Order: sequence, then structure tokens, then C-alpha cells
Amino acid sequence: MNQDVLFSQYLEELTDTITDLDHFNLEKIYSVLKELCIAFRVCKGVAEYYSSAEEERLGHGTVLICYDSGEEPADVLTCRTVLSNILVADCKAFRAKGAEPWNEQERKRIEMVQRLMLTVVGRLRAEGMVEQATLFDDAGYSNFRFLTATIEQIGSSGTITDYAFARFNLRHFSLINRQLGRDICDLVMRKYIDKLEEIVSPDGIVSRLGGDNFVTVFRKEKLNEVLVHFEGFPVPYSSEDDGRVLLSSRAGIFLVPENYYYCHSEDILDRLTSSYNAAWRGDAGDIVYASEQMMEEKDRFMQIRAQFPVGLKNHEFQVFYQPKINLRDNSIAGAEALSRWCRNGTLIMPADYISDLEQTMDICKLDFYVLDQVCRDLRRWLDEGRQVVRVSVNFSRRHLINMNLTDSILAIIDKHHVPHEFIEVELTETVTDVEFRDLKRVAGALHDAGIYTSVDDFGIGYSSLNLIREIPWNILKVDKNFLPINEEAEGDRQNIMFRHVVNMAKEIGLTCVAEGVETINQVNILRKCGCDIAQGFYYDKPLPVKEFEERLDRHFYPQDRSCG
Repeated sequence: MNQDVLFSQYLEELTDTITDLDHFNLEKIYSVLKELCIAFRVCKGVAEYYSSAEEERLGHGTVLICYDSGEEPADVLTCRTVLSNILVADCKAFRAKGAEPWNEQERKRIEMVQRLMLTVVGRLRAEGMVEQATLFDDAGYSNFRFLTATIEQIGSSGTITDYAFARFNLRHFSLINRQLGRDICDLVMRKYIDKLEEIVSPDGIVSRLGGDNFVTVFRKEKLNEVLVHFEGFPVPYSSEDDGRVLLSSRAGIFLVPENYYYCHSEDILDRLTSSYNAAWRGDAGDIVYASEQMMEEKDRFMQIRAQFPVGLKNHEFQVFYQPKINLRDNSIAGAEALSRWCRNGTLIMPADYISDLEQTMDICKLDFYVLDQVCRDLRRWLDEGRQVVRVSVNFSRRHLINMNLTDSILAIIDKHHVPHEFIEVELTETVTDVEFRDLKRVAGALHDAGIYTSVDDFGIGYSSLNLIREIPWNILKVDKNFLPINEEAEGDRQNIMFRHVVNMAKEIGLTCVAEGVETINQVNILRKCGCDIAQGFYYDKPLPVKEFEERLDRHFYPQDRSCG
């Protein structure tokens, strides 16, 4: 068959294959191109596609070698297209050394095939760009869509029980970001993730959920290596000796059990989320393994979330009051308002719902509800001529993002015409600089409005002298875990620390309240240290309104014994 007939036949076949939108058969294209190369004495055919001149300089484009006989080339015919210095496409046809040179007609036909080849490589590049946009984020990390596709692939293969999954984030990364800047943070995060990808490869992946939050999928035998990676290591960001930052992770891990029945990726991700949330809270350590108990807790959480709006609407939440006792004369100096959930005749304690509500903004609704009930009771007590004391109401840290928080609190108080001095707002110490600024703003605004403020649970979190130096508190509440234990051991470190905290608080004008007081021994120590007020089961548990009103009318507790 002569060259003219061959060319027409192969050109038609190549054109039909390239323009088939439904079935892009690259293998068939290679086969036709190979025959054309042989027919036209081309020892090697190469097509290149670059998204920029810089990408071409670095050699980071799409390269398609359609045929290579291995012979030494003597001549090259190049077809090149440049679009506004943005897209660069090259197609090169090499003639083998010793082969007959191309005539003019052959050159034109080769050039025609080259242009078709540019279409092929452009289409491949476009498909790659679509895949990149669909399965990867702007920084080049595989995304959530890639993650779920991988889980579905493993699940359908029947090998899911060979795998483990971990959702993790980088510890203190926001602080590192503020100290070193975004560019360095991006660099060290990339190195940290690259190292993890090396560990979990070739069968594992690391996908980014957003920010510094990731999920990795890996075979179980890689678990120990992954855990060591999560423990942390110094990641360099410059050639200087001190140009390193320690990166570590907190993670929730799901080791797929042998009897696990795979249904869909959502079940695995739900298990990961439950364990990750526990790790993020820190109450169970930095690494938390998913379990059936966690799934039961998740179901309970979802049930509470569903029941909470109904309970709030139906006034199922009751306010209990725990008295605060003046240690000088055993009089009632105040009270703390605490909620109880009475549902279907059962009294549900805060430990069974507060932590769940804290995971959402529902806790804010409960706090405002309690404040409203407290103001109703205070207004009634004032109208009845009772000797009223100040009542403290807890406000979650989640309120700090509310720029109108002070106005909302004052609106409730003023709606019930309660004098401001009878309300105390308890706020928990914060962890981050951003929260500290918000806390300072809120406490300052409440102070200016004549509302008392107290820092709750002082001594168990990340307490800082700035917390009481820069914020205009009225009251310092010392957590029970910080209280002295042994009255005789005055030189004990805990006794010394407590005594100095009380003295410091009093010297700067703060009233000191000790929480969790349970024994006469603790009461004696508090008095020796000069603590003003005690609160705890030694005097009284949280009381229903009627019982608290009886204490309020009596006003004094018997010396050195409780009323309960």
C-alpha cells in the first residue's frame, strides 16, 4: 500500500478517535501514531503542553511520547503554538540518523499530524486540570471529594478491615502562624504532610479538610509510624540553626475491626469525627481511638440536640441555687445559678447535657434562659421584701464572638427591673490571645454597666497573671482542685500557692471565692488564708427555688456545720 493511501487511512482513523467525545481511546491513538511514524521515517514523536513559559522552563508540563524506536535522531521537525504567553504547546518529530530526509509533502503531512497531536495533549491536559480542580485544593492537597472517593474504592474492594483512618490537626498552628507568618507556615505544613504521605504510601493518602485539618488513610501495619509522626518533630524552615519549628498533631483514629460491615464513607467519617472531637477537647489525651461507646455518645448527643429546643420552649429547665457563704459570720453572701433539666419526670444533671450543648451555640440559648429565670426570681424576691443577695450566672466562652453580648445581658436584666448590683456574670478563663481580647472587651463593658464579673475555675486552665491584671474583675473563683488539702502542712506547695493567690487577689481589690468546699478542714484552711467566701457541699448542694428561699430567709448558717 503506497504512502498516500496509508496517510489518508491513518489520518481518518486518528481524526475519528480524537474527536470521539464519549470514548477517548488513548491506546488506539498511540497505535495509529506508531504506524504513521514508521510510514514517515519518524524515530520519535513527542508532544508537550505547558500552562506558562515558566512551567516550560522548569519542565513541569504534560509530555506525551507517542513513539520511540530508540534510534539516534539526526533531524527534528517542530510545530509550536504559544497563546498570549500563557499556553505553550510543542510537537516534535525526529528523523533517525541515516534515514532518507523528508520531502516537502512529507513535512506538510507530518505537520498536519503534529497539530492533531497538540489537540490530543491539550485534551489530556484539560482533563488533568479538571481532575486537579475537582480532587485537589488550591495548595495541591487532595480534598474531601478525593478522600470519600478513596474510602468508597477501598470499601468496595473488600479490604476495608486492613485499613486505619485518622483525622488530625496541627497543634498550636494558629500560634505558629502568628509568630512566623503564613508563608513559613505553609512551608512547614507542606513538609509535615509530605513526610506523612511518605509513611502511608503506596496504599495510603492524606487529604485536607481545610486549614490545618486533615484525614489520612493507611494500612494498619503503618500505625506505629503514623503515631510517632503525630508525636511531633522539628520541621526546618530556613538554613539557620534556630530555623525550625516543632509540629505535632492531635488525632482521632478508627482502626477498622475485623467484623466491620462497610456501608458508606459517612459511617467511617462519623466515627473519626467523634474521636477527633474528644482529642480536640483534650480530656482524653491527644490521640483518641474511635469505639462503639463513642458512637453511642454521638447518638446521645444528636438526641439532646433534637430535644433541647423543645425542652427550652416547654420550660423543662429549672434553676437551682447553690449558696455562697461569708466565712467571717456564716451568712449567705450570694448564690450561683445552676440549671437542671426535668424531662418526663426525670431530673437530668448538667454533666449529662452541658458538654454536648457546649459543642454548639445551644449553650448560649441556655445561658440566656437561666439569666432570665434568675432575674424573674430576683424581681419577685425584691417585691416580697426578702433580703436579696447577688446571684452569679455562668456564660460560656462561646458567647465571646457575640459583639452584642453586653447589650443582650443588660436587656434581660433591665426588662425585669433588677438592680445591676444583684447580677454577677461568671466567665471562664480563655486559652488564646483572640479569646483573651474578647474576654477583656466583654468584662470591661459589663463592669462599666455596673454588672459584677468573676473569673471562673481559676487555677485549672491556662491561668495567667494578665488575666487578673488587665481585666476589671470583681471576683476570683478558685477551683476546688486548687484548694489546700492538709491544714497542718502549711509548707506544702499547694497551700503556699493558694495562700498567695488569695493575698494577691485581696490586695488588688478582688473578692476571693473558693469552690468545691466539702470539709470543715478545708473551711479552717480557707479562714487561715483569709479567703472571703466558700461554696460547696459542706454548706449546701444546689437547691430548688423553694429550698433556697428558706435558706435566704434564715440568712445565716450554724457555725461550722452545714444546713443540709
